Amino acid sequence: MEYTKRVESVFEIIAEPNRRAILSLLVSSQQSVGEIERQLGMPQPTVSKHLRVLREAGFVESTVDAQRRLYRLKAEPLQEVEAWLAPFRRFWSAHVDALERHLDRMDRPAPRKRKTRRG
Repeated sequence: MEYTKRVESVFEIIAEPNRRAILSLLVSSQQSVGEIERQLGMPQPTVSKHLRVLREAGFVESTVDAQRRLYRLKAEPLQEVEAWLAPFRRFWSAHVDALERHLDRMDRPAPRKRKTRRG
């Protein structure tokens, strides 16, 4: 039951679009509040509010660099989501595999017809 409550809490946190946008930014590199604010066009208080929720839930951690606080992604809560999704993967993996095969076939050059010379 504890695991289920924890996973539900993780899904509640990532259900919010602004938090997902922040997490997406932090995938590539650590960012300051100001950088997140500029990239997402959100007011600073909104960014700070969402970062606080993400930090308290363990999705991000921060370090101080001179006058600014840098936030970076922590993978553990996302690994919980991935673990929860694992049994469901079979429902879409066959479709993804089929799409990959189809795209591979499309990338191959089409066989050319040989021209025959008539005498």
